[in-house]
Amino acid sequence: MWHYRETGSGRPLILLHGLGMSHTAWNAVIPYLCSTRRVIAFDIAGFGSTPALRGTPPTPAHLVDGLEQSIHELGLEVAPDLVGNSLGGYLALEAATRNIARTVVAISPAGLWREHPPRHVKSVIGSLRFMARHFPAASRAAMHLSLLRELMLAVPLSVGSRRMTVSEAVGTLDDLAAATAVEETFEATRAPFSWRGISVPVTVAFGDRDWILPKRSRSREGLPPHTQWVEKRGWGHVPMWVDPVGVSELILEGTSQRVAPSLWARVSSIS
Repeated sequence: MWHYRETGSGRPLILLHGLGMSHTAWNAVIPYLCSTRRVIAFDIAGFGSTPALRGTPPTPAHLVDGLEQSIHELGLEVAPDLVGNSLGGYLALEAATRNIARTVVAISPAGLWREHPPRHVKSVIGSLRFMARHFPAASRAAMHLSLLRELMLAVPLSVGSRRMTVSEAVGTLDDLAAATAVEETFEATRAPFSWRGISVPVTVAFGDRDWILPKRSRSREGLPPHTQWVEKRGWGHVPMWVDPVGVSELILEGTSQRVAPSLWARVSSIS
């Protein structure tokens, strides 16, 4: 069972974070969701408080095996809506191919490249992780200054990261430093995503300031006709701290889409 934070009541809504992060990536957004939804924010295997997979490479398929098992153990009576950012977006889309989700909202999802992720991704994440692990005092001290927060986090997270609180920024670095499966998961999730078999409503959103996944890494090839594709002004790769209201509005709109009865029959059974 993956570690999770749960709050609110209503139709279940599952949140999945990005590479090197934890469920706390959603902390700024959850207050806008939990008044109408039962919000369940997971730590993906190898991140936060969830142990890494043992003896199994953390491919999207294997990670979604763990997600599916965790959803099953929650004992949900209806299929949840899935929302993911970056790696979490990839997993949410992968889950949709198995009819695990009622609807999906994927924010800056990984995996939409044609062949492999952009070459700079590994070095950007690796450099920040190196600083967080080997120079923790200096990295944390930098987070106390809004200008340095912006300089260090604008590319891996988003322009506007100076709006994060000091504790949020320090917590993000701590999550990255403590994660046990960053490199393994990055290597195991390089394969492009295939849109095969998705029959539920999907919303895909990218920011116009996403410098981790530029437009050449956002292929629409094979996109199902029932997919909404949105570009958000001012958003970077991880926009939850920068625009929590806008992110929550996107989520609530995307997960409010009606599911045709013929589709509901397939997604309402979680096993």
